[in-house]
Amino acid sequence: MRHTLKKKPGALKKGNTIGIVAPASPASAEKLNTAIKIIEDMGYRVKIGRSCYENYGYLAGSDDVRAYDINDMFASPEISAIFCMRGGYGTLRILDLLDYESISKNPKIFLGYSDITAIHIALIQKSGLVTFHGPMPAADFTCNDFNKFTKDAMLKALTSNSPLGEIKSPEGYPAAEMLVPGSAEGEIIGGNLSVIVSTIGTPYEIDTRGKLLMIEEIGEEPYRIDRMLTQLRLSGKLNDAAGIILGQFTNCVPKHPEKSLTLDQVFRDILVPLNKPVIKGVCFGHEEHKATIPMGVKARIDGERAALLIEESAVL
Repeated sequence: MRHTLKKKPGALKKGNTIGIVAPASPASAEKLNTAIKIIEDMGYRVKIGRSCYENYGYLAGSDDVRAYDINDMFASPEISAIFCMRGGYGTLRILDLLDYESISKNPKIFLGYSDITAIHIALIQKSGLVTFHGPMPAADFTCNDFNKFTKDAMLKALTSNSPLGEIKSPEGYPAAEMLVPGSAEGEIIGGNLSVIVSTIGTPYEIDTRGKLLMIEEIGEEPYRIDRMLTQLRLSGKLNDAAGIILGQFTNCVPKHPEKSLTLDQVFRDILVPLNKPVIKGVCFGHEEHKATIPMGVKARIDGERAALLIEESAVL
């Protein structure tokens, strides 16, 4: 089942109820409680999924519990948005337990990043849902009391029914730049590189045809980035994309620099020969300051301005 009809959620409004789920790894009760207070202070109600209180090794409860929470939150009339508590590992295990037909009939804001990438891809492709790559309660809301840039960018993306326009970096951050010149248009899909690669060969394999492929990563050495990008190249995913958006590659440094390529060398070796627009340094990923980027909507890489522009509204 692949939906072609796009489903957009309603804009988030003060007083709405936000459901928090834990589709991947668990978080501490302290971080959860701090995040709840921050969300309530922003003017929203909160409903907590059972998975947020469970712990099964490196997972926030069993696969059934984590999948049930997502299905239940989408089906519940009282919930307007669903925030994923954190990433880690585990979302790939529940992809075949999600009710994509029900989710398609009940479009809601779905927010997260990192391991949540697998669910973004599945919801975009199987439910036709516009989703949001952005901060998560246990990972970001408690970081220095949720920095203003990340908070403001998230609220703008979730509450405004106008196109977001240019995705900007905070003051003091390096500006985005073109690795390969040119402009390209398409709907955005992607997220965390290692999770994107993990979908290949499954019923949830990422479809990059005519899309803008966004990629970020954390804690992977250049040779591992090389391996994953090469897999995307050999599987045709890079060639299929209209353009590529590189975000934050946090702590992706070699342990032995004298025996390693740099990350820039890896990007040049694999991405430049594609001869299609590639922008790097866009403000999304695992760093404290991050933009919220709607996925499944039309966007443009503007080569002249070295900018990513969101050209379609993401919420109704």
